[in-house]
Amino acid sequence: MLEEKVNRREFLKKSAGGAVAAALTARSFSDAIGANDRIGVGFIGCGGRGRAHISYIQKLKQAGDPVEIVAVSDLYRPRLDSAARSTSVKAYSDHRELLADRRVDVVCIATPDRLHGFQVIDAVRAGKDVYCEKPITHWEQFELTKRMSAEVKKHKRIVQAGTQGMSDPAWHKAAELVKKGAIGKPIHAECGYFRVGDWGERGMPIDNPEAKPGPDLNWEAFLADAPKRPFSVSRFFRWRMYWDYAGGPSTDLYPHSLTPVVKILGVTFPETVVATGGKFRYEEREVPDTFNMLIDYPEKITVAVLGTQGNDFPGAGGRGSPGRCPVIRGWEGTITFEGNNVILRPQPGVKRPASKIAVEHGESMLGYWRNFLSCCRTREKPWSPIEDLGYHVQTALQMGVLSLRETKVARFDRDKERIVL
Repeated sequence: MLEEKVNRREFLKKSAGGAVAAALTARSFSDAIGANDRIGVGFIGCGGRGRAHISYIQKLKQAGDPVEIVAVSDLYRPRLDSAARSTSVKAYSDHRELLADRRVDVVCIATPDRLHGFQVIDAVRAGKDVYCEKPITHWEQFELTKRMSAEVKKHKRIVQAGTQGMSDPAWHKAAELVKKGAIGKPIHAECGYFRVGDWGERGMPIDNPEAKPGPDLNWEAFLADAPKRPFSVSRFFRWRMYWDYAGGPSTDLYPHSLTPVVKILGVTFPETVVATGGKFRYEEREVPDTFNMLIDYPEKITVAVLGTQGNDFPGAGGRGSPGRCPVIRGWEGTITFEGNNVILRPQPGVKRPASKIAVEHGESMLGYWRNFLSCCRTREKPWSPIEDLGYHVQTALQMGVLSLRETKVARFDRDKERIVL
């Protein structure tokens, strides 16, 4: 049995700031956001992805959407100051101080993987709705993932995972087709992520080669529940290279690939997962650049998730990012995605015509944010809810990383809701 130590008390000690108790118990007015009320957004994490999300909200505001950036937070002072200057809003070094700000209705979390789960839990306990970047937790944090799902449900918050591909209507149309029996009983699916380059890991920018821990860089808060290690500029700025803080393609890229497939098939937790791969091209990193996994679900469906960062074919076709276009196979037919069309092909001998269903557009980051903000008002489920779809996807990916690292088959015990190796 896999056991994980998630020491909440130690994590709290590592975070700086004086208004901790107030932040943890703060309540927001977001329970009663009206149709025309302006939604105040706070950003936790102001690195590359955080800045991108800030720009999306700025574009929505410019387009007339009732939304406003009201606060930013980061544990690295130069990034925090830069974000505060570009937005002219209040800056907080401690994310819990931001959560105590009553102007903040929702938060966007774009921090390293280790911090996501803790920060989501803090946010929902503070009465905030949340947009959380993928992966929703680190690969070692299954127990935290489970606890986060329970906290989101308990506090009835809207929490959207950062798998923006779910804004593509093709996936939702395919899910309808499968639910209606258009391909008979589903039996097999393929998806993956193929590209050339490890800019997302080794290519992460080092803002300051001379950076040191101290009042302007909270190394202890960055580590969270990771192993205690001496400060390293590379580990702090290029954290996706290291197992302690990231999981390589499985948890950084495959949430984009697997989430639509889980949604289309209507499955939840896997039965077994086995994975292979390694560093086949890029040696200056710990995490693999090639990762392949097979997931068996109790519904007697296998999903193959394949990918490498050493080749980008079939990146020219399909929808979304390179090589991410799935194939869904059933007893009576197959669903593929070509251009702006969902293609349904019957199996030989099945008396059903092939069909091509056009969809109006692909994925849209602004559309994805609008879906989330709309759900904050209506309390409907967003396109990628973290407490069920996100939880189920992350569990499969965590099982894949554990299978690769331990060279074992990872199994899921549904009765006890735990991963077993």
